[in-house]
Amino acid sequence: MARFLPFTLILIPISFVSEIMHWDPVPVFMLACLAILPLAVYMGFATEELALYTNPQVGGFLNAAFGNATELIIAFFALQQGMFDVVKASIAGSILGNSLLVLGASMLAGGLCNNVQHFNKKAVELSSTLLTFAIIGLCIPAVFLYTVRPELLDSWEYEPLNLSIAAVMLIIYILGMYLSFRTNRDVYGTKGHGEILPKWSRMKAIAVLLGSTALIAWESEILVGAIEPMTKALGISPFFVGIILIPLIGNAAEHSTAVWMAMKNKMDIATEIAIGSSLQIALFVMPCLVIVGALINRTMSLVFNIFEIVSLIVSIVIVNRVAGDGESNWLEGLQLLAVYLIIAACFLTIR
Repeated sequence: MARFLPFTLILIPISFVSEIMHWDPVPVFMLACLAILPLAVYMGFATEELALYTNPQVGGFLNAAFGNATELIIAFFALQQGMFDVVKASIAGSILGNSLLVLGASMLAGGLCNNVQHFNKKAVELSSTLLTFAIIGLCIPAVFLYTVRPELLDSWEYEPLNLSIAAVMLIIYILGMYLSFRTNRDVYGTKGHGEILPKWSRMKAIAVLLGSTALIAWESEILVGAIEPMTKALGISPFFVGIILIPLIGNAAEHSTAVWMAMKNKMDIATEIAIGSSLQIALFVMPCLVIVGALINRTMSLVFNIFEIVSLIVSIVIVNRVAGDGESNWLEGLQLLAVYLIIAACFLTIR
């Protein structure tokens, strides 16, 4: 399948032409989405190749840091345009998508191919504990403002609280990554690091990484600019685009990798991709967007709506229940997918 990947790059100039020629917003949006997918794959390839030229710790950090780069870039352009609800919806959607859709699809595919699968219970417990903290960090500000100080949300007094919470979450993420690399190196992509030889030169990996990042940024600007006219044309909510479509686009390459690893009976890697990506979105991407937003005078609150909060809590509860025993089967995967579909159907009805 990789040999057909270069041919998909033709979508990039077509997408640029659609923007310049002011085509209908629906094909402009779809072309930008499709153009981002191969670019995200190439970014992943370049990151993995570059990681092989470093030591295991740096390599693991590079893979973690660029794991959600596409999502971060898309969210940044939405933030720049003041589309705060879309940004927050994409954050919630990424957490739900990784923890329910990706983990569920991995368990389903892996279970059908290998029956009962086992994975590192200790590593999953660490990630799940951090993810539980992340959900608490995202939910507590909303509960506080909805119940105690609702008038604070629209005042300047909320900004210091907002930035303080973001800073705490970012510090916990950094410390959690440090602990993970120190105690679970094999799970974080460092096992056999020195045994795998890179296929690309260092300069080629850097060039591809920088080039794909720049093109993703350009395509993201086109995509974000087409969201409002596209949603009006189709009669759907920008909120649905943020919580379902953008996370699927931003993490498509990572999603397929997790399912493939599960089918190859490498459930350790699949669970770490799914839960680790949710963790990175909540504790790294979200705080970074809050801090960057404050710097560019686009301060975004950490307050999610009630249904988002309930959905996030439900997702972490069921993930902890399913993954807590260190083994999985196809039925558990199907249950996770069912929960995701129920939540997605509810979000689709929002106008």
